[in-house]
Amino acid sequence: MDSKEMPVDVAWLDSVTRAPARVPRDKLRPLAGVLLRENADPVKTRREWIRHRQTLRAAWMRFLGPMPERPISADFEVLRDEKLTGVRRQLIRYEAEAGQPVEAYLLFPRTAARTTRPRPGIVALHQTTGDTIEQIAGVKGPLMQQIGLQLARRGFVVICPRNYLWQNVTKYLEAVDKFRRRHPGTLGMHKMLYDSQRAVDILAALPGVDADRIGATGHSLGGKETLYLAAFDERIAAAVASEGGVGFRFTNWNAPWYLGKGIDKDTFPLNHHQLLALAAPRPFLVLAGENSSPSASDGDRTWPLVEAALPAWRLYGGRSRLGLFNHRQGHSIPPIAFSRLHEWLATYLRLKVTG
Repeated sequence: MDSKEMPVDVAWLDSVTRAPARVPRDKLRPLAGVLLRENADPVKTRREWIRHRQTLRAAWMRFLGPMPERPISADFEVLRDEKLTGVRRQLIRYEAEAGQPVEAYLLFPRTAARTTRPRPGIVALHQTTGDTIEQIAGVKGPLMQQIGLQLARRGFVVICPRNYLWQNVTKYLEAVDKFRRRHPGTLGMHKMLYDSQRAVDILAALPGVDADRIGATGHSLGGKETLYLAAFDERIAAAVASEGGVGFRFTNWNAPWYLGKGIDKDTFPLNHHQLLALAAPRPFLVLAGENSSPSASDGDRTWPLVEAALPAWRLYGGRSRLGLFNHRQGHSIPPIAFSRLHEWLATYLRLKVTG
């Protein structure tokens, strides 16, 4: 997607694409330049970047380990069908990996039945909670975490897939062990990316969804998955990652169900600013909550990673739509944060609500 295809921006784009007044830089190892090739020659043009980004992508794929081809079928079974105020909600089951079923919620605006025009879709990824998809789809839990239901009520078609850490297991490490028996040498984060891409497969195949206007969002664990999905899946046209913790040392990226202890070495060559660069030029917003409390995963300290990715974005010309909004209210989604999340996705996925 060329940046020139999106002349309309959120009114507050400038405020989230400039550096905070004070930028903490502790807990960050030196970040390799995203435009430096292995021979140290800098990338200077967009054409050179297109080739170089494939090298970066390949390096990340080698680190994450192999996964099988995704199933071709986008078929699913409807397990439950409910009509809510303004929304139809279905609990569905489909194949994630071949022979490995997973559940998800599909949420449709009920006004969609009165129009033949395809709508934008959202992959909404749940946070760390035993309620998993029940919370993000609005079956239970706090309103601020019912992201999928709230977005469906505002006109998006939404899929909320269950993370593999809760799929027919009772403990995270049980899920990791089962996965590693199937795929030795592959990291849990690649499983999460793979499953998120399967959710895109299901969503994009729905007749009422515009496959060119698919977005992604999530909070905490879901924010981590959103970063990876936007970086590695070109079908994601816009994304908002809430409080995932972009920096390796901002949260538990070294857990065995994510990336493992290898990232703790100072010599480890990869970092997440490269994933922010791989998402270019598709609009990507990081929501952060850090103020004086250490409870938040992202904050002003996230800016150096954004800054390190910007050289790749600038090669596309026009305005760089890579932003950081710090609401300073901790590890949460307060109303101002959800407002920004919704407006970002509605603007860049060109949502036009019809009654």
